[in-house]
Amino acid sequence: MSSHPKKILVTGGAGFIASHLCEALLADGAEIVVIDDFNNFYDPEIKRGNIASFRDRITLIKGDIRDVALVDSLFAEQSFDKVFHFAARAGVRPSIAEPRLYISTNIDGTLNLLEGCRKSGVKHFVFASSSSVYGVNKKVPFAEDDLIQRTISPYAATKLAGEQLCSNYSNLYGIRCVCLRFFTVYGPRQRPDLAISKFTKLIMADQAIDQYGDGSTARDYTYVEDIINGVMAAGKYTATDFEIINLGGSAANTLSQLISDIEEILGKKAKINYLPDQPGDVPLTFADVSKAGRLLGYAPRTPLKQGLHRYIEWVVAHQRMKNPHI
Repeated sequence: MSSHPKKILVTGGAGFIASHLCEALLADGAEIVVIDDFNNFYDPEIKRGNIASFRDRITLIKGDIRDVALVDSLFAEQSFDKVFHFAARAGVRPSIAEPRLYISTNIDGTLNLLEGCRKSGVKHFVFASSSSVYGVNKKVPFAEDDLIQRTISPYAATKLAGEQLCSNYSNLYGIRCVCLRFFTVYGPRQRPDLAISKFTKLIMADQAIDQYGDGSTARDYTYVEDIINGVMAAGKYTATDFEIINLGGSAANTLSQLISDIEEILGKKAKINYLPDQPGDVPLTFADVSKAGRLLGYAPRTPLKQGLHRYIEWVVAHQRMKNPHI
């Protein structure tokens, strides 16, 4: 057995979840190559900040996974043991405004990476999918073998298509593909467009938050540390060649409860703009994580309130670093 460190490609590695993954992989002794296009979906400086603490320990390539020549040359020049594919255009609502951008990035980009694996002999591919593929699933909690017939956003459709491409390449070329359906991940470095991030910062600043609907929509909020434990286990999974696995917190919390918890932790009441339901948003997500427990030893350990405490502590510390006079 060779003792050299595993060389791993992490796509979108400067993003929220994947930057935490890079830290875990580095701690595990891996050699990491990150490809990220630092697009302007949100301030690219945030992404640079995400990787600042380990930037000198990785190989960073600024590039777009839609660029076939770039992806082909990357696989030809490097000898990867595994690929963790997190690069994507994210978000349900923006995908409704720009469906072609989402399809080209999330479907064509995924195909380019799977082709790179096929050509270069990479046999382990972990794909970041999403709970949004379940759409308006009536059965709860959501299980991986539920029949999926109606996704309700282009984003969800692209993630489902990515899973199917993984299935194809696993079956045709023997690439082990583990597709992980993430349920509303939050924690330090969370994207600024996501609800917990927006609510926390606006309430802290005494500014109004937008609440879509009557507050009864519910999400299975999952703390990023729990997610990373599942992702790392998926990177070491070898029992079968293709799996779709939920990674969630195994609980559903309403939007009203989320806002109430943030108010309590901050010691401030939210000013709320009440708005109609948003198209493309599902009313409920709730993960059955029994398969993840069985195959990956996955067990979410962070209840929402505890995770919110940790996240808000990080936000406060982060703001103090940027402005020591706070």
